[in-house]
Amino acid sequence: MKHIRNAAVLAVFSVLLLAITSSSYGRTPGSIAPVQKCADLVNLKIAGMNVQITKAEAVPTTPPGTLRTPSLSPELIPVAIPAYCRVDGVIDPRTGVDARPYAIGFELRLPDNWNGRFLFQGGGGLNGNIIPPLGMPGASNNPGLARGFAVVSTDTGHKGAVFDASFMKDQIASLDFAYVAVGRVAVVSKEIIAQYYGQPAKHSYFGGCSTGGREGMMMSQRYPTYFDGIIVGDPAMLTGYSNIGLAYARGAFAKIAPKDASGKPDPTKDFSDGDKKLLAESIMKTCDEKDGLKDGMIFNPQACRYDPAVLQCKGAKTESCLTSQQVGALQEAFAGPKDSRGNHVYAPFPWDTGYVQGFGGPFMSFLPSPGPNILASVEQPIDVDVDTLVARVRENENQTLTDTTWTNLSSFFGHGGKLVFYHGTSDPVFSPFDTLAYYERMADANGGLDQVMNSSRFYFVPGMLHCEGGPAALDKFDLLAGVVDWVENGKAPDLVIATGKAFPGRSRPLCAYPKHAQYKGQGNPEDAGSFECVK
Repeated sequence: MKHIRNAAVLAVFSVLLLAITSSSYGRTPGSIAPVQKCADLVNLKIAGMNVQITKAEAVPTTPPGTLRTPSLSPELIPVAIPAYCRVDGVIDPRTGVDARPYAIGFELRLPDNWNGRFLFQGGGGLNGNIIPPLGMPGASNNPGLARGFAVVSTDTGHKGAVFDASFMKDQIASLDFAYVAVGRVAVVSKEIIAQYYGQPAKHSYFGGCSTGGREGMMMSQRYPTYFDGIIVGDPAMLTGYSNIGLAYARGAFAKIAPKDASGKPDPTKDFSDGDKKLLAESIMKTCDEKDGLKDGMIFNPQACRYDPAVLQCKGAKTESCLTSQQVGALQEAFAGPKDSRGNHVYAPFPWDTGYVQGFGGPFMSFLPSPGPNILASVEQPIDVDVDTLVARVRENENQTLTDTTWTNLSSFFGHGGKLVFYHGTSDPVFSPFDTLAYYERMADANGGLDQVMNSSRFYFVPGMLHCEGGPAALDKFDLLAGVVDWVENGKAPDLVIATGKAFPGRSRPLCAYPKHAQYKGQGNPEDAGSFECVK
């Protein structure tokens, strides 16, 4: 039935394409005015699809510094958001098997001065709500909407708290969350864009982090012709296995934890602030200068061969050393879980100071720390073999739906699609080495790294936590402009300039793997121009 609906949509779309004149298609980006009134979109009908527009209203220009980013650590957006038409709608409203109302909700923002491009903004967690479609992932402080992109986001078919999984009792809701909703919203959005502006989008892009990153990978794998450029950040791949990695780390820290008054282990007491400072300084001492400059950042994480055993006390515990138990827990947690045959079940985590220092918030600490933090819960040591077996059973049952590990991207790359990955080297939720491992497998399956780099890039973001932030991170970088330039002008983003509030006035190049930023040995150490990308 889905194929029938999609065929109908494509038929309508083909008619629209034939009706477009060469002069309208060739308008200068940024000057494409609507041919319909915003309010009239409430009456829009799409042949073969059950789409209901619940709101269509004009929104005036929002001044700079008025809106905040929809993120874990909201910041004021320093640029103006020009006037746009806001379109709210639902696709396939119905009542589920649990008697709850369901529908694929979406919000599409259509700027008055459209640049001819469409941008799909990915979600987060288990979705369940519509994140304001500004087009922020990988766009630094200049969201896609401010640049003239038409931007959409979706709740992927259900309503609820960000980690409320109760919707999965309903089969269609599970399918919508896994992949169907994003594909459906992409088709509907393109149709609305074509009708509103009198022409289809010249190019379509996707950008997302975490769950949004998984959605971006899924689009390249399951809907290879829908997007021209895709930005994938810190993707939530096969969370059954990443959860084993986190449980394994929590178990390692729980084993050495002192007991509280009730006799329950309290891992937040494993490491004092002084211990964490000592560890962070030791990591920096070992790995900081491997990029040619001592600057409090590790730009070559793969060359960082750190062992906390260098801090182990020779005698009694002091402020200048760690106990053997602390050292053992760190070694175990960062190494990642292995089964009884010595095979890695989940990737290790890189040694980076962000893991040690944390940054507040629910996803911002790897070492146990006080306060609300989903990574700091107490967990008994796990049986890796048993937990891996359970994960495989669950994978067969439902994680197959959200699996984004397929490496055959021949159709996506074949039509000129560009796929860009980035991952923070202090992400305490998903290891950047796991994303890199996928990238390398994908490269092997598509002609090798040299061939794949004609269509895809991977970037480590030093010090960045999960999607943003970090005490030693430059987490503001414009991959969106880089991908657009690659898709439309053939110029690959071999590097992208990063800045951030952790180091005011500092800039660095993020270099495409397998290269990293290396100081040239001269020039202003705070300026990206003093660095080069080297293997």
